[in-house]
Amino acid sequence: MGNKSLQLSAISVLKQLHMNGVTHIVSLPDTESNFLHTRIDSDPDFSLISVAREGECVPIATGLWIGGQKPIVMIQNTGLLESGDSVRGLALDVNFPLVIFVGYRGWTRNGKIKDSAAILTEPTLNAWGLQYYLVESDLDISKITEAFKQAYMKNQPIVLLIGAEYTS
Repeated sequence: MGNKSLQLSAISVLKQLHMNGVTHIVSLPDTESNFLHTRIDSDPDFSLISVAREGECVPIATGLWIGGQKPIVMIQNTGLLESGDSVRGLALDVNFPLVIFVGYRGWTRNGKIKDSAAILTEPTLNAWGLQYYLVESDLDISKITEAFKQAYMKNQPIVLLIGAEYTS
C-alpha cells in the first residue's frame, strides 16, 4: 500500500474536525472522499448534509453558521468553480469564517497538469483573495487546524486543497 506517512487517512482528518468543533459537513460526495464520508456518516458527533449541486453548499453552511453551528464545506475543485457566486456573495461578503475542503481533482505534484479544473483552481482562489493550504498526507494534517485559526481570525473562508484521496 506504500508509505503510510504519505497517505491522507480519513481517521486523521476526522480527529481534526473533532478538535476544531465542527458540527456539520455540507458536501457533494465523490469517489475521492468516499472513505472520509463513510466515517463522517457513522460518527454521531457530525451531521452530514449531502447536496445535489456544489453551489448549494455555501448557502446551507451560511444558514447553519447563522444558527450557531460550526459547519464546513467539502467539494471538488469543479464544484468550487460552480460555487463562485455563493462564495463571493455569502462567505466573503458576510465575513463567514468557513473552512472549505476542496478535492484537487487533476492535480499532480509530479508531471504536467492537464485537467483544466486543476489548472484553474489556484489562480481562481488567488483572484478571489482566498488563502489556501495544500494537504496531501497526514504529514500536512496540522494545516487543517491552521485553516480554522485563520478563518476565525480573519472572518473569511479558508480553503484546504486536498491533493490526495483519503485512505481508510
